[in-house]
Amino acid sequence: MTPSAADSPAELIISACTVLVHDDQERIGFAEDAAIVVRNGVVEAVTTTAEVADLPAAERIDAPGQVALPGLINCHTHAPMVALRGLAEDLPTEEWFNDVVWPLESNLTARDVELGARLACAEMIRAGVTCFADHYFAMDAVARVVADSGMRALLGETFFSSQGPEGRERSLEFALRHRGTADGRITTALAPHAPYTVDDTDLAATAELAGTHGLPVHLHAAENRDQTETGLARHGVTPIEVLERTGVLATDVLLAHGTGIIDRDLPVLQRAAGRTAVASAPRGYLKFAWPDTTPVRALRDIGVDVGLATDGAASNNNLDVWEAMALTSLVQKSAEGDPRWLTSRQALHHATLQSARAVGLGDRVGSIAPGRKADIVLVDLTGPHTRPVHDLAATLVHSARSADVRTTIVDGRILMRDRELLTIDVPEVVRELEERLPALVDRSHGRRVQRYDT
Repeated sequence: MTPSAADSPAELIISACTVLVHDDQERIGFAEDAAIVVRNGVVEAVTTTAEVADLPAAERIDAPGQVALPGLINCHTHAPMVALRGLAEDLPTEEWFNDVVWPLESNLTARDVELGARLACAEMIRAGVTCFADHYFAMDAVARVVADSGMRALLGETFFSSQGPEGRERSLEFALRHRGTADGRITTALAPHAPYTVDDTDLAATAELAGTHGLPVHLHAAENRDQTETGLARHGVTPIEVLERTGVLATDVLLAHGTGIIDRDLPVLQRAAGRTAVASAPRGYLKFAWPDTTPVRALRDIGVDVGLATDGAASNNNLDVWEAMALTSLVQKSAEGDPRWLTSRQALHHATLQSARAVGLGDRVGSIAPGRKADIVLVDLTGPHTRPVHDLAATLVHSARSADVRTTIVDGRILMRDRELLTIDVPEVVRELEERLPALVDRSHGRRVQRYDT
């Protein structure tokens, strides 16, 4: 597409790069010696470097040796939990929750949440993540960080049934108050924690509120096989069947993890009335030694999008979606016993368009094309670990690293340029957060926010 000859200069022109593009069948391709024209935060054109040589622009980035990708999306995380990174290591799931994480979370203040979110956003921007779906406490603080940092996010205030109706009401109030804020970069969801911590009455009420207010639902469901087997033993239904009978699957829903999804759940998900997606965070499953992983192939076959995620850094230790992309490909090959699945191009599809659809932004981000938001990352492939390039998709998925991201752009605004963060003061965040750690890590009080019993 030829750029507009508008009187005003373009906001940004990126030239002399390779651009990951999608055709009308959503197949991955690469445009060489290409240029991207951005105007008013939106991609106006993807064209050739020659075509933009004389086009006026407020800012230009010449990017030889770099690949322009749609910004990565972390489809499920708990950003403030970077403050708990490394505190609950080498533990089974039940001990991880009951003995460490939920006692520590009873100490959280809104300031702890804000500092953790700032550090998390810095980590994600440096790793080429432009958008994240967050599900946590004190989310007003996270919304402030998103607005300040320039990132895009789907945010939800977590609640448990043990909090009474006030928890659900706070989740709704947050979603309505922040929907469309940060110049439209914040979208919101209702965020019941999970079927094992939120009862059927609250789930049904959540589904009704979601329908009334046009909100999606983001929750953990069938996280692992133990939860599914416990549901069957105690109640005769799986967690996915609970979501169907309570009406949650009649809404647009983002399910975190789903490694416990079994064959009987697939027709339930296939007939769901709402848009259903699953966020997969394979590093955490390996660390917890869960026997299964997200059944990506089976979900694809029934039309359920699977987005890439990291979960929180207390379980995953990092917020590196680049690593999640490579691990998704490798773990799926192992799980299916088939080296032809999941290919590098398929992994890139999950990282781009499928992840965008998973967080409800499939019409705005996930590809670099005219009319799409200018959420773009530039990846430097000139390092020795990425040369030579015989298969560019394989190089991006299996050779490149998050540290190869040179520039991160959201809505046409540069948040990191040549590895320099422009919107977050990391040393100051780290200084204050570390001053607060003694109070945060105290477990002597014996409290916890909830009990894990599945």
